[in-house]
Amino acid sequence: MTTMRPERCIKQTLAYDGTDFAGWQRQAGDRSVQETLEHALGKMHGRPLGVVGAGRTDAGVHAAGQVAHFHTDIASIAPERFLHALNKLLPRDVRVLASEEADPNFNARHDARLRRYTYFMYAGGAALPWKDRYAWRLPGRPDLAKLNRLAACLRGELDCTAFAAAKDPSPHRWRYLHHAVFYAEGDSLVFDVAANAFLWRMVRSLTGTLIGLERDGAPDGALKDILESGERARAGQTAPARRLFLWEV
Repeated sequence: MTTMRPERCIKQTLAYDGTDFAGWQRQAGDRSVQETLEHALGKMHGRPLGVVGAGRTDAGVHAAGQVAHFHTDIASIAPERFLHALNKLLPRDVRVLASEEADPNFNARHDARLRRYTYFMYAGGAALPWKDRYAWRLPGRPDLAKLNRLAACLRGELDCTAFAAAKDPSPHRWRYLHHAVFYAEGDSLVFDVAANAFLWRMVRSLTGTLIGLERDGAPDGALKDILESGERARAGQTAPARRLFLWEV
C-alpha cells in the first residue's frame, strides 16, 4: 500500500512587471503570471502544480505585493528556500519576494481581507520612455486637494456598479472601500485605493473618471452622483492599464 505524504501549504509574496503578460489568470494561448509560476513549480516537482492568487490583475497591470499559495508534498525544502529555488527558474519579469508556510487551509484569494492598488501619473513635459512605461502622462498637473474632495465619497460599503466593466462577472457589485486618496511622490502623482475586493477594471475606471472630473471643473459631489446613479455611461474613461500596480494584499 502506498502512503501519501502530507501536503504543505506555501504562501508567497510576488512582484511582476505586467507589460508582457495577458494578466494574472491562466489563459489559453496567452502568457500569464499564473501559468509562468505553475510552470516553474512543475519543474521543481516533476508534475503539474496549481497556484491560487489573491488578485486577478488584468493584462499590462503590475504587482509589487501579489500573494499566492500552492500545496507541495516536498518535505525536505524549508519554506523560505522556495524563494531562491523558484527565482532561479522564473523569468526576470516575475520575482518571489517572500515565502512562508501557511495553515493547510489557507487560501490566498478567499482569505484576503484587503487589496490595495496604486496608480501612478505625472504631469506635462516630454513623455520620457522609461517613465511613460509605468506612469500615465497628464497634460497638466491636477489640483490634489480637488481630487481628494471628489474622492471623499469612496469610503465604506458602496454599490460600485457605475465603475464596473460591462462584462464584469461578479454576482453583486457592493464593495467595502477602506481608503481612496491622491498624494504627490516627487514629481509623480499617486492614486492609492484599498478595498476588500474590486470589480473588473474598477480602479482604472475610478482613476480616469476622477482625473476627467477635476480637469472639467466638476463640483465636489460629482463622483458621488455618478456612484449613486449606478450608470457606467456617466463615468469617465478607463485609465491605461500599464500604470496600475497591485501594491499590497
